[in-house]
Amino acid sequence: MKILFIVLGVVAVLFILFQLYFVISQKNIEKYPYKVVKSYGDFEVRNYEASLFTSVKLSNKTYKETSSQGFSILAGYIFGGNNKNEKIAMTSPVAMTIDDATTMMFLVPKKYTKESLPKPDDGNIEFTEMPAKKIAAITFSGWANDDKIKGYKEKLIAALNKNGIKYTNSFYFLGYNAPFELLNRKNEVIVELK
Repeated sequence: MKILFIVLGVVAVLFILFQLYFVISQKNIEKYPYKVVKSYGDFEVRNYEASLFTSVKLSNKTYKETSSQGFSILAGYIFGGNNKNEKIAMTSPVAMTIDDATTMMFLVPKKYTKESLPKPDDGNIEFTEMPAKKIAAITFSGWANDDKIKGYKEKLIAALNKNGIKYTNSFYFLGYNAPFELLNRKNEVIVELK
């Protein structure tokens, strides 16, 4: 019985250390730059800077299937699957369009331009320049799934309508955490404003 408690204690300590590592490493990851314009009760309006993304279009499946497939393709590129075998730093958040077809996007670190990025080995990967834009964002915690994303999209729409804020049909899901990060998970549904 004593050995069981020791083993459980070691596992618990390792789990805590592993999760702390993810929390600390998140602070050093380059993020999609924005400034908050106004905070409302359930959401906020932000101005995002023009930024460059790597992207891949995917067939529309469940969130779990699409996110796994898209992450695998784009991670392959940034982990060296390119003509220079160059590793590119991970950024946050990972973005996915909420549409009939899904596009997953990774923010490109600021040190690169479209011209200086290595060419992907996978021909499905594209570089997308996103202009500066005003968006509304609603945040939720925990693990994302199709129902949560749909529910928070509807909640954001209702809040925008209530406040008389005009929006486009360009909705995105943003995920901020590594797949193995269990604590402090952050997700958002955002929409471009008119």
